[in-house]
Amino acid sequence: MNRILAATAGVALVVGLAACGSSTSSSSGAASSSSTIEIGAWSPLSGPIAPSGTQVTAGAKAAFDEVNASGGINGHKIDYQVVDNAYDAQQTIQAARKLVGESHVVAIVAADGTAATAAAFPYVLQQSKVPIVFTYGGAAAWYNPPKSGLFGAQTLYEKQAAALASWAVDSGAKNIVVVHDDPAAFVNIADQVVAGAKAKNPAVKVTKVPVKLNTSDYSPVVAQVKTASPDAVVLILPVPEAAAYLKQAKLQGVTAQAYGYAPDADPGLLKLAGGAAEGFRTLSLTKLPTDISDPAVASYVAALKQYAPDQTPSFYSIYSYAGAKAFIQVLKGIKGDITPAAISQALESASGVETGLLPPLTFSSSQHLGTDQVIRLTVSSEAFTAQGGFTSPS
Repeated sequence: MNRILAATAGVALVVGLAACGSSTSSSSGAASSSSTIEIGAWSPLSGPIAPSGTQVTAGAKAAFDEVNASGGINGHKIDYQVVDNAYDAQQTIQAARKLVGESHVVAIVAADGTAATAAAFPYVLQQSKVPIVFTYGGAAAWYNPPKSGLFGAQTLYEKQAAALASWAVDSGAKNIVVVHDDPAAFVNIADQVVAGAKAKNPAVKVTKVPVKLNTSDYSPVVAQVKTASPDAVVLILPVPEAAAYLKQAKLQGVTAQAYGYAPDADPGLLKLAGGAAEGFRTLSLTKLPTDISDPAVASYVAALKQYAPDQTPSFYSIYSYAGAKAFIQVLKGIKGDITPAAISQALESASGVETGLLPPLTFSSSQHLGTDQVIRLTVSSEAFTAQGGFTSPS
């Protein structure tokens, strides 16, 4: 039993697995009869998104290096290959062809990016029938209806929006402003905040304030928010812009409670916003990566220190580390060759997969997204503090 399960003893891992004894693999041509299990991923290791892509890669790699050091999967070591896609769809397709067509990976695990990953679906999922598992990213259309071979562990942005709306309304908000970037992906999440707030209380007033992507001067934006006199402001913005809003809000005396979705639960926001982030409310997909009093988190921090010493704990790497750990548990339960088909069958039968870092993950043939839960966080003394445990939007 690996260290993460030893650290979380007493929590059951129940994985029902289909028998997969055939020695014939899918078009990827890989199986556990070889000395290694080939696993792949693409991630932005260069370009403006590289900081997050590097962290996502580091977390998953630490988990795979850790299991290799303890003997591998039923005696087979994992060869984890990550190709830089620079957060570009065409480069992602090229990466997919290299990993699936040349390296014959049996699965894509802990890739990074929603749009980029979706660009590879036709070749990877449909043509090659190689599963894509626990991408950092995702959309409702990925899982409703479920796509063959596609499995996720990241609570959807739409669910995050509902959780934020519920939190604000439950806290007494009656006049909410949603500040969001203007690309369609951000607009969709903002619309879900509106819908969620109205579902909780039809009398709540909700106003959307669109902002051009990569805006750095938030002075006029905050002035517009101030005019609306809200009692809550929900930010659907990347970290630099969320920090810019918080700093301007403090300067202009806007005291409305600010909320942000899970991408803003990042140490970078605390560095950029400083004291202006005090009291900020956001969501997390995992336990706090700095809470080493938790045995599962302590194991993650130790693995990162040993196998990715240049990385500090972050929400990006703890998510991918946890996803890789869950994937490892599924692999360990497969009887016979580890093939793409065997992995997909095993995941469709996996129930209560416990990492100690994510909520318990449960899948079925009709449910390929393992969780819809998040943890509420509040910034206190320039640090994130968890407000309870995992909870589903209500």
